[in-house]
Amino acid sequence: MFLSQDQIQTSVESLKGVHPFFGISFLVFKEAGLPVGTTTNLLINHKEDEFLNKYYRPQSNSSWFYRAFRVSDKNQFWLRPDYASKGSQSVRTRTFKAAFLHPKGTDQWGWKTDYVEELSRHLNKQQKIPAYHLAIWLYRERDWPQGIRPEDVLTAFQNQFNFTDSEKTDLLDMSTPASISLQSLVAEAQFSWVTLTNRLNIPPPPDTPQEEGGTLSLLTLEGVGPAKKLHLEFAERTNLITGDNGLGKSFILESAWWALSGQWNGFQAFPREDAKRDEPKIGFQISSKSGKLDKAASVYDWENQAWSFPKDRPTVPGLLIYAKVDGAFAIWDPARDYWESSSKTDKLSTNSLIFSREDVWNGLSTNYGGRISYLSNGLIADWVYWQNNPDQEVFETLKKVLFKLSPPNLDSGSLGSLEPGKPQKIPGDSRYIPTIRHSYGEVPIVYASAGVKRIVALAYLIVWVWEEHKTQSKLIRKASQRRMVILIDEIEAHLHPQWQRTILPALFEVWKDLNSDIQMQMLIATHSPLVMASIEPFFDSEKDKIFHVDLVKSDLLGREVRVESPDFIKYGTSDSWLRSDIFELKQARSIEAERAIEDARNLQLQTNISRQSVAEISQRLIKYLPAHDKFWPRWTYFAEQHGVEL
Repeated sequence: MFLSQDQIQTSVESLKGVHPFFGISFLVFKEAGLPVGTTTNLLINHKEDEFLNKYYRPQSNSSWFYRAFRVSDKNQFWLRPDYASKGSQSVRTRTFKAAFLHPKGTDQWGWKTDYVEELSRHLNKQQKIPAYHLAIWLYRERDWPQGIRPEDVLTAFQNQFNFTDSEKTDLLDMSTPASISLQSLVAEAQFSWVTLTNRLNIPPPPDTPQEEGGTLSLLTLEGVGPAKKLHLEFAERTNLITGDNGLGKSFILESAWWALSGQWNGFQAFPREDAKRDEPKIGFQISSKSGKLDKAASVYDWENQAWSFPKDRPTVPGLLIYAKVDGAFAIWDPARDYWESSSKTDKLSTNSLIFSREDVWNGLSTNYGGRISYLSNGLIADWVYWQNNPDQEVFETLKKVLFKLSPPNLDSGSLGSLEPGKPQKIPGDSRYIPTIRHSYGEVPIVYASAGVKRIVALAYLIVWVWEEHKTQSKLIRKASQRRMVILIDEIEAHLHPQWQRTILPALFEVWKDLNSDIQMQMLIATHSPLVMASIEPFFDSEKDKIFHVDLVKSDLLGREVRVESPDFIKYGTSDSWLRSDIFELKQARSIEAERAIEDARNLQLQTNISRQSVAEISQRLIKYLPAHDKFWPRWTYFAEQHGVEL
């Protein structure tokens, strides 16, 4: 059994009023058995450094020590690696000098006979050291036997440090909190430092390597966008964003891209007309693969007409792919992009790749100082190269991804799988052009339908990004990423309903063809009830989320945009999804038919019903409803009751 996360958090918060001397140096002297009234040779700096490394170094990849005690500056959460020989040495020989026998320049140390009285002078507001909470911190990783009680923790503390009666009377509070129970004291899982830092907002130590492979867990927009304030807490896997046109779904994706990459994909967001000077703010939180949450916020600089970016770069995200509805793409690769810092500025490098629709197909280059660099060869060139390369590994990956993203092959009338054919030449172009093999022949991809082109481009970029990332990672001697964030605006664009029903489940499987260890987060905007229905078999409330952007009443005079995250409900059919609170249609039919049915229902609720009014609505229903519509039996009976034969 281990001490519980909640108990450790409570104890850490209870130590904030304690002077660091009592939690470090005092305990080292006690454990060493420092004599009273005489001195002994003690290498205190060495002993204290050992003690700090054992009890105050919770983050193994850092050499700094966590300061769990009173601080003069709220930002001083950490003690330097040389704290024992410098910071602590000064405290021992100056602040607490009157408590020791210590000839200057020697390793001789001892307590003066009145040391307890001298030490008590330094208690914070005469409050004694909370021995129980200090022991909880020291023993936070110890594996305890079943049935452990709070008294057992204090007994272990007493046995290790041999406190005297006078110390327990004048310096230490040896009581246990009355509210502590066995259930709140222990847990089966060992304490997590990452969880504690997230709960208490503890910053990482200064020497911590920057974490990579983050995903977006929170986005807040204030004074910018379609609403005065929007708040979205994203799930770790799939996030579906729905809502009417013009309410901000694409803006949310653009802002999410900026929060992750640090760059705007096109025009930057501009504050609302009604925003106050200090109001426009974009906040976000990046979740690392270890679970650490990095919060950051950007404010709008009115003079420079630009958004600031946090001076300390949050966790670097994993690979990013943003598929826009117009066929353009944006790519961000942590193996290419780095956080540039200087004494004057902190900013992201500008190496993310922004592809227009033409760039995706024909390649992307840049001219710097008269030197042309080719950032991408483009789909046409890469496809043919991969297909003709003796090493077929990349091309085989492309074929697998294309197959999974293909429309369903339900019958002989279906388009069939997206299978590469033999490259061809076409009039007016000297290049060989990739082809897609359909049941009616091979079609050069430049002549393919809009839907096929969009999915082919997505498949290509997924493979290209992964292959480029592996190459770039190898060049800089770093391991490849295992996390990816993909943003897609209107995933159903140009796709037949049959294809809309399979594209999202297919994306769940695609990444296995790249690397089985890849973890993916998706942020997807959609208007399609078929896309929503397609996720029903896979939806996991712990990993997936729905966001509904809606226009609601703010007061009697106005309306405002809000984002809600409703519970996921299986509506089953696309008709049911259309009539759900997500899409808000009264009827899944034409407007004329909907109005005729609504008028018919309202008429049925009235008391004085004329034959003429029944006949008029019957004619409208005949005009707009099919003969097999399920509304007919109910209406036919009603009409006949009022003298109208149908």
